[in-house]
Formats: sequence, structure tokens, C-alpha cells
Amino acid sequence: MSKLDLSFNDLQSEVPKGNLSKTLVITLTSINAVVFSVSVLDVIVLIRKKLRKRHESQLISTTEELYERVSYHALSNGTNGFSEDNLLGQGSYGMVFNTQQSGTSRSFVTECEALRRVRHRCLVKIITCCSSINHQGQEFKALVFKLMPNGSLNGWLHPESDTLTQTNTLSLEQRLHIAVDIMDALDYLHNHCQPSIIHCDLKPSNIFLAEDMKSANKTLQNWNSATGIRGTIGYVAPEYGEGSSVSTQGDVYSLGILLLEMFTGRSPTDEIFNDSLHLHKFSENALPERIWDINCLLSVVSLGISCWKKQPRERIPIQDAAIEMHSIRDSYLKFAR
Repeated sequence: MSKLDLSFNDLQSEVPKGNLSKTLVITLTSINAVVFSVSVLDVIVLIRKKLRKRHESQLISTTEELYERVSYHALSNGTNGFSEDNLLGQGSYGMVFNTQQSGTSRSFVTECEALRRVRHRCLVKIITCCSSINHQGQEFKALVFKLMPNGSLNGWLHPESDTLTQTNTLSLEQRLHIAVDIMDALDYLHNHCQPSIIHCDLKPSNIFLAEDMKSANKTLQNWNSATGIRGTIGYVAPEYGEGSSVSTQGDVYSLGILLLEMFTGRSPTDEIFNDSLHLHKFSENALPERIWDINCLLSVVSLGISCWKKQPRERIPIQDAAIEMHSIRDSYLKFAR
């Protein structure tokens, strides 16, 4: 358009004095700011996506470097089709099998990225892991631990043979050493890991004994505040049955049950227990004749009961329990030798 003739229109109005240009400037500036903000957000989103992909790629690469890859087929063959003959223990989170793997790396690795800092002499070390599909097309995940040659604590507390000998029973001194190791491991998980790690299924079948009869605990459990029942009947804290979140106090409760079982030889689900006789009362009556054994076991039973309180806030803190257990063992060794 080269010419605009308005002579035949009856339009009347005042000519704007600067406001139009200011309005346009403000409006355009606002639009530019919005466009710029959107552009910046797009850039931030793109950068974050790239960083996330790079981090995920690094995690995958790190995992592949840390863990020796092992398939479901290899584990199935190594356990003879997950035969009961190779079953070492079973808990609420899964089963533990003995497997023979050829060419398995001897290097120790941390359990996973979230547990990479968990290293303690009383915790079972992980050799490798498996994430695969089984023969039924179902997702299959497994952690491969170093085998503890003396099996689980449960096998020593409740041997299959009715004949008790020095080769299939634990002495009082050995039980004290094992109890100290268990408490040291729990103290480490609860108070020296960030975030705190909660075992959730502490019981004899999850405690394994090395060649020197020292204990090594299996830490497969959650460390978050998920709700629901965790653990095994007889050992699980009562508040879990009421829907409470998992807590370190729940582990302390299970520890109390475990202590009494270790020093009496009776599991909390034993057939002899009923409404009038339970593990607590049985423990008080199952004391030996020697005076230093009596004093030692009285202290252990008392400590177990301090852990085995119905209310979580009444249970002894694990660090205090560990210190007391060390003292009980050291006192026994001093006077018994």
C-alpha cells in the first residue's frame, strides 16, 4: 500500500502523546521477558535431561565395572536348580543358596550404589549380582555373597542331630563373641551409615559364621521408612503389625529375641511356649550351675530383656547395648580363665 486517504471519514479523536509508544515498549518488553524466560527454562530442562542421562550412563558404566555379570542360567546351574540341598536360609526378603561359580572374582564390592559405603568386618561381603529373567519369564534378581564356611547361626543353635558334641555346639565364650559381633554390626548400620540402614529381619538364619566362628550379618534390607510388616514371626517388632514404619528400634527388639535364643537354645516359636511360658520366663530358669556362668547369663538375659520391650521408646539404644555386651564378654573372659 503506497497511499492512504482518510479525507472522507468522520473520525474524531485526540492524537496520543507518547503513551502509545510507552505501552508498546512495556508490552513488548514483557513479551520478550516471557520468551526469554521460556527459553532459559527450555535450556535448563535440556541441560538437566542431558546431565541425568549422563549420570544414568555413568551409573550403568560404574555398575558394569564393579560387578561381574552373571546370568540366571549360571546361578540356576550353580545351585542345581535352586535345590533345597543348597538352601542355607530363608527370610521375608528372599532365600539364601550355596552356589559354585567358576571364575568368580575375588574382589569385594559394595551391595549397590545406595550401599556403596557399607563396609564392616561383621557384614557379609558381596561378590556379584544378577538381574535377569528366569525360565518362567519372570524378573529375577540376586546378590551373590561370599560363602561363610560354618553356615548359619541357626544351624548351630538348632542342630539336626540330637546328639550334642563339641563339633556341633557353641560354647558360652563363642556365643559371647558372636553376640558382640552382631551388636557391633547393628551399631554400625544404625549410627555410622548415612542414611541409617535398618535390617528388618534379624534372626539366626540371617547370621553366618566364618572359619574363626566370628559372625557376619547379611544386610539385604530396606533403609527407608516404608510401612507394612517386616521380618519373621517370633522376631518381628509388635509395632510393625500395627502398621508402623520400620525403625532402628524394631531391630533392637529382634536383637533381644535373638540374644535370649542364643543363650537358651530355644527359638521364640518353640512348641514348648504357650500363654503361661514364653522365652522371657524360660530364659530366667535356664541358668547353669557355675557362678561366673550364672552372672554372665544373668547379664545377657537382662540385656536381652532391655532390648525386648513392647514400646519402642523403652528399648535400649543399640550403641549402649553394644558397649554393655562388650563389657559382659570381657568380664566373663577375665574371671573364667
